[in-house]
Amino acid sequence: MKKFERNLSVFQSCDKEYDESSVIIFSSPMDATCSFRPGTRFAGPAIRQESIGMEWYSPYFDRDLKDYNTCDIGDLELPMGDVEGDLDEISRVTKIILDDNKKTMMIGGEHLVTLGTIREYVKKYPDLHIIHFDAHTDLREEFLGRELSHATVLRKCYDLLGDNRIFQFGIRSGDREEFVWANQGHTYLHKFDLETLNDIIEKIKDKPVYLTIDLDVLDPSIFPGTGTPEAGGITYKELQQAILDMRKLNNLVGCDMVELSPHYDRSDVSTQVACKVLRELVLLLHYHEK
Repeated sequence: MKKFERNLSVFQSCDKEYDESSVIIFSSPMDATCSFRPGTRFAGPAIRQESIGMEWYSPYFDRDLKDYNTCDIGDLELPMGDVEGDLDEISRVTKIILDDNKKTMMIGGEHLVTLGTIREYVKKYPDLHIIHFDAHTDLREEFLGRELSHATVLRKCYDLLGDNRIFQFGIRSGDREEFVWANQGHTYLHKFDLETLNDIIEKIKDKPVYLTIDLDVLDPSIFPGTGTPEAGGITYKELQQAILDMRKLNNLVGCDMVELSPHYDRSDVSTQVACKVLRELVLLLHYHEK
């Protein structure tokens, strides 16, 4: 059954039919709770346009996008300014894809979009674990009077998953109480870099794992095109190696990549970085296919 209209503008070569594809790309242009500089709603179209200049082949994976069945269904139509409505639509589309036994590769949008997918993933995978790369803790109970915010998204995911199921890396900004709360055993929070990632991969390699990458985990000298840049981030090479290391995960069930605001980088280098990260994540999701 045809569930989605064919998308005319797709990421690189990801133009296979929905029914034949095992990985489904979609973008969620939600930009409702950004607390500093808005603009993430424009990420999906910018990435698709810039991907024209990127090779299909990844020398890191020694694999090629065009050798896999990936369908890009485009931007979701979200009700502008309606936070719960946005999350409901993201959840609705995620459920369709999961019910068809496919994997999602979501492009943000602000980081709150992750909650929309996790609400459905935890139903399909009750033992779900999350690996989270970010500059920010995102563990507040509320922010600026809102319980649903890009600054609360991992706390809301925690409410669905519970202790010892969320593993955070690259964190270098947040309220003191967020760090205290995490260190009480609620999440695994590794500050500043990705140094202990392989230990965690080994620990949870047979669990269902969802990977969420806030691109501001990268240093702003590499990735200035984001709403809340934080100095002291990781390099692209460190992120690339981390993605390769996650080949050891036996059950990576979905990914997202969020918080590109393309217009803050007039050179479009940030968008090109996002394109390359997306290529590697799509190949990672396909990695264990025969």
